[in-house]
Amino acid sequence: MSNAYDPTAELVRHGDELKATLSGQWTAARSEAVEHEAAALEDAARGAHRVLIDLARIERLDTLGAWVLDRTRHELGGRSQRADFVGAKPEHRILLDEIAYRGFQQLPPPRRSSIIDFLAQVGESVVDAGKDVVRGTSFLGEVVVALLRVIIDPRRFRVASIVHHLEMVGFRGVPIIALISFLVGCIVAQQGIFQLQRFGASTFVVNLVGILTLRELAVLLTSIMVAGRSGSAFTAEIGSMKMREEVDALRVMGLDPVEVLVLPRMIAIVVALPLLTFIAAMAALFGGGLVAWAYGGITPEVYLSRLQQTISQSPSTFMVGLIKAPFMALVIGVIASLEGLAVQGSAESLGRQVTASVVKAIFMVIVVDGLFAMFFAAINY
Repeated sequence: MSNAYDPTAELVRHGDELKATLSGQWTAARSEAVEHEAAALEDAARGAHRVLIDLARIERLDTLGAWVLDRTRHELGGRSQRADFVGAKPEHRILLDEIAYRGFQQLPPPRRSSIIDFLAQVGESVVDAGKDVVRGTSFLGEVVVALLRVIIDPRRFRVASIVHHLEMVGFRGVPIIALISFLVGCIVAQQGIFQLQRFGASTFVVNLVGILTLRELAVLLTSIMVAGRSGSAFTAEIGSMKMREEVDALRVMGLDPVEVLVLPRMIAIVVALPLLTFIAAMAALFGGGLVAWAYGGITPEVYLSRLQQTISQSPSTFMVGLIKAPFMALVIGVIASLEGLAVQGSAESLGRQVTASVVKAIFMVIVVDGLFAMFFAAINY
């Protein structure tokens, strides 16, 4: 049974013009009746060129009522019918303006060229890469400033934190890095023997394994493993603290997050990576020696003698890998910490930044290795 408060629409048609006089309460409490009257208005407006919706007699109008009325007006406009509100009270007009639909009538998509889109994406990538370089350089400056503060005031030196991260990065990373380096050394030696046997020069596999491992493979494999294992852990740890607002809490307490969170991790990774590189080199040489003995008939005595002779001819071979290690560690630490501090307040952001940290760190490790290769070749070292 209807009452005076139910929403109603009195429809009067004059030629190609329809006037709908609305009354009652167009509110969420009467949502079913509101939808019914709006549907009746749309049906009655078929064939009309212009529709006037008179709101002067509406007693109450809330968000739902305004939403339905504005939707109805836009649907009529979508049928090429001119629909206008008239007689609305000031408060109802404000609500209708606030609730007004945007984008009901879709604009035609702009004409775009795939070549221009591709070039635009390349340009955006280059700009983003430049911004990352600037951010990384600025962040490295903050780390250096924090290190200088610690050197000036040794009481700020967090020994326990550094030892903890040394254990996580270095000690606990030894098994997996030694195993992978051992297997890679075996593979390089095996493939080298198979290829060199064609020329009767299988003994030169010792030179191949020794120089390639000490100059490139050991430090490169170790850096990639540390970037994927410890770099992602740094980003996740700092990012989780950022999500829980613990980083902001440190600032409120008067502590520098770079000094408390970043610096111990940076020192630990810079110290641990050269040590892990040495262990990786020894594991790869050991694996290469076993395969050379099994496949090439090169006894351990001959292998060690020839390896010593190879290295003594170029003493810089051993040092090249160790020189590159701290710089790669610095790059990994800066990227991992910076991405961790860039985490926002969602788990999705944390996962995205961890992924970006690993990808960027591995990419930059390879770039740094290439730059060092060109540098050492230029100075004949």
